[in-house]
Amino acid sequence: MKGPLTTELRRRFTSLPAWELPKQTGALAPSHVWTNRDMDPTPISDQTWDTWNILAYWATDTINLATWQTASAILAVGLSWREAIPIMIVGNFCVAVPLVLNGAIGAKLHVPFSVIATSSFGYYLRYFCIVSRAILAMFWLGIQGANGAQCITIMLRAWAPSYNDIPNQLHESAGITTQGMISYFLFWIIQLPLLLIHPTKLRPLFWVKLIAAPVAAIAMMGWCIRKAGGGGDIFALRATASGPQYAWLWLTCMSSVTGNWSTLAVNIPDFTRYAKSAKGQYVQLPAMPIIFTVCGVLGIVTTSASKVFSGEYLWNPLDILAIWLGYGPGGRCAAFFAALAWYVAQVGTNITANSISAANDLTVLCPRWINIKRGCIIAAIIAGWVLVPWKILSSAQTFLAFMGGYAVFLGPMAGIMVSDYWLVKKAHIDIPSLYNPEGRYRYVGGCNWRAAVAFLVPVAPLLPGLGLSISGPGAVHINDGVTNLYTFNWLFGFVTSIVLYTALNYAVPARETLLKNTIWDLDGTAIEAQVRDDDFGAEKASGTDPSEKDT
Repeated sequence: MKGPLTTELRRRFTSLPAWELPKQTGALAPSHVWTNRDMDPTPISDQTWDTWNILAYWATDTINLATWQTASAILAVGLSWREAIPIMIVGNFCVAVPLVLNGAIGAKLHVPFSVIATSSFGYYLRYFCIVSRAILAMFWLGIQGANGAQCITIMLRAWAPSYNDIPNQLHESAGITTQGMISYFLFWIIQLPLLLIHPTKLRPLFWVKLIAAPVAAIAMMGWCIRKAGGGGDIFALRATASGPQYAWLWLTCMSSVTGNWSTLAVNIPDFTRYAKSAKGQYVQLPAMPIIFTVCGVLGIVTTSASKVFSGEYLWNPLDILAIWLGYGPGGRCAAFFAALAWYVAQVGTNITANSISAANDLTVLCPRWINIKRGCIIAAIIAGWVLVPWKILSSAQTFLAFMGGYAVFLGPMAGIMVSDYWLVKKAHIDIPSLYNPEGRYRYVGGCNWRAAVAFLVPVAPLLPGLGLSISGPGAVHINDGVTNLYTFNWLFGFVTSIVLYTALNYAVPARETLLKNTIWDLDGTAIEAQVRDDDFGAEKASGTDPSEKDT
């Protein structure tokens, strides 16, 4: 006799309709448009993030191996710590501005980025933005996983030293050893169930990582300073570049730093939609640059001291933990728990910055079949195996090119969203129309040509530089002017798109999208997500009068 589980499994694997998600009751979309709970406005019960949660979010998001090693890429090109610290501050402040401006949209309207993008790009053109952002989120999901696999290696070597003696059976072209592949698989499979935690239930993870990662980082720095008898010689180094080369290297490194968070500058509404108050998310402006820079400085100090006793700069903190493995049982115990802390840091970053971002996009792309939980699983498979992230990390140059490269596209996206909401629409959006392909945000055939122009104009001159950064001077030949323009690609795209989009909308306005008040409801029925008075000030909870909807 077949049990209910067997029957359900058979139904799922033999019938496609069995995978359909239930259409959200009372959703704002028309009856012929499919939505699900994860893409509809966040209910009041899920608006649980306060200011402290947002601070904890950034602390958990920025404290990871990639942030620790940011300064190494800056020093490797010929600059010094004197340049690295202001580069990290300025670069992160630049990207924190759109983070706050776009974050305010999610905190007020309580809808994800992939829905908000309808207002600025149009119902169908937004899919280009969604796919582009999803690709980058999945790349980062895989990259953090490849870094995290090294934590597993340290932990297993601490537990069983013979793990280090596993012979390599993989070809050199694989870009990874047998031991590395085992560690990577273990990281991936252990991480998978953690990725399925819903955003509304992430607060315990925030606090676990907020304790574990900083304690491990400070303990490592203290040990290195004590072992070295001081802070080392890195603070005596001077920049080897000068003149125009110095300026362009400064801008190049700043672009790499902004590239770290260029995706979140676009999709931060995916997280601020859970905010209790529209005002709480403004703490991101000072918090994000400060936390990132502090982590980077810890990396500089620790690395400087490491050269005294190792003979080389150890930018990867896991290389220091590998040294601990040689200090007997006590050293292995310390290495195990420190590696565990860094593992938690990597998984926390993957959940908060990458997995949920990609899952939100996939939810809007296929709302009939994919919710956040299913999206996380799909993103984990694509990011973990299809994109072979261990090859992306094969060299520092490739890593820098990747971080800065996609910012070419994300800078204009962030700028267009900022301009559309704050300068053109004056913070008044028709929320039901965001879900309606025939609504006021249809523009021309579902595409806002103003957004297309404001996107393409700054992207076009940056494409040759993108090709050069990825393929190298042997494959791509461009003049110095185009090369130098690419050094501040994100900032150029962000500012240029704001100017162009605003100018085009004032010259040729889409009058049907310009409202006097935010419309919160559909046919006079208030949506569940918009009860909080501080979200919309004096605006009426029930939306505007129906007569205003076509004004």
